[in-house]
Amino acid sequence: MLSLLSEYRKIPRHIFYVIVAEFFVQLVNSSFLAIQPLFMQNNGYTDAQSAGYIGYRFLGVLVLALPLGFYIRNKKIKNLFYLAGFGVPLFAMAIVYATAYHIDWMVYSSQLLWGASFTFIQIPILPFIFRTSPKETHIASITLSYSTWSFASICGGLLIGLLNHYDNKLFNEEYLLILMSAIGLAGIFFIARMVVKEELPEQTAAKLNFADHDWGRIAKVLGPTFLIAIGAGFTIPFLNLFFVNVHNMTTSEYSFIYSLSAILVAFGSMSVPFIKKRWGYHKAVPFTQSMAIVALVAMSTTQYYNHLGIAVYIAVIFFLLRQPLMNMAGPMTTDVVMGYAGPKNREMVSALTMAIWSGSWFVSSRIFEVLRELNFTYVSIFLITASLYVVGVAWYYILVKEHQRMKEI
Repeated sequence: MLSLLSEYRKIPRHIFYVIVAEFFVQLVNSSFLAIQPLFMQNNGYTDAQSAGYIGYRFLGVLVLALPLGFYIRNKKIKNLFYLAGFGVPLFAMAIVYATAYHIDWMVYSSQLLWGASFTFIQIPILPFIFRTSPKETHIASITLSYSTWSFASICGGLLIGLLNHYDNKLFNEEYLLILMSAIGLAGIFFIARMVVKEELPEQTAAKLNFADHDWGRIAKVLGPTFLIAIGAGFTIPFLNLFFVNVHNMTTSEYSFIYSLSAILVAFGSMSVPFIKKRWGYHKAVPFTQSMAIVALVAMSTTQYYNHLGIAVYIAVIFFLLRQPLMNMAGPMTTDVVMGYAGPKNREMVSALTMAIWSGSWFVSSRIFEVLRELNFTYVSIFLITASLYVVGVAWYYILVKEHQRMKEI
């Protein structure tokens, strides 16, 4: 444990500051993911309408992801972080205002601009780490950056749950979202404290050469990501509605189990190197993902017997199991995908991966909207997710085996 902590102490101060700023942006993001659908429902929006509005956030990320990825290749990055530090909290507040007063055009545009603002920290932070920090600190910096989502979910969920439990009228969903957005502005303080000299990479080409990529290989490695991202878009943003509408949970109760799941995800992620070393990717990837699918099916099918008192407890147990299992597989599949893609395709795979996740969540939100309007139950929609996951897991298994054979040649 001490040797692990010593690695984090080596992280340069400016990298630590930008990771703290990322934490505050993620705090807004995780808070809205937790209770924004409930806030919209309390203001008279249906599930389908909420899904439609929230989908525009992912569209904002999708539209800007690839252009920004190309733009930052030969540009300084630091000032882009201000756009995220200001943009995400301010557009989040605009969403709350527009929702409360039913200003629909403002809800759409604020969701879109929030998504666009979010990319200004999510896409550039990894190249910024590689440009401005010593090589021996990269792994610790990247690990800490990825963990901001879990830590923000833990802190946000606990704060929302405690305040709502203390006084659910004073700290209702509207005021909680405004409060979390205001706290999110604190990230600007840490961006301003960053003192760093950025050395730009050499200009490598006058224009882009799309023929220089192996598109068949890229499509092959992104296939399972596409299936799992589409499936996740049907389920992850709407788990709160499932627990509130099917199992009659309150906002504070859901916030507590959401925070608990984030803690389990954080511990699960830390155990990935041990799991990989003990089992290898060919066993660890299909096992963790398959168990996550089983947990999703067990959780969602509690809707069939939600009139029984035990149903909510079963749903919570399998919810808490599913979250870390699915997230533990993420770093392992990323390693396999990047290894299989090869050096000349890695940047393109990375950019397209973010575009796929954002685009698929936008599309999935629209499909969820249509399915709910057609009176599909939550369990029916979640089982569609499980079916997509099964195909994605099988595809990943094939990639793992082929990647192993490539390394043996």
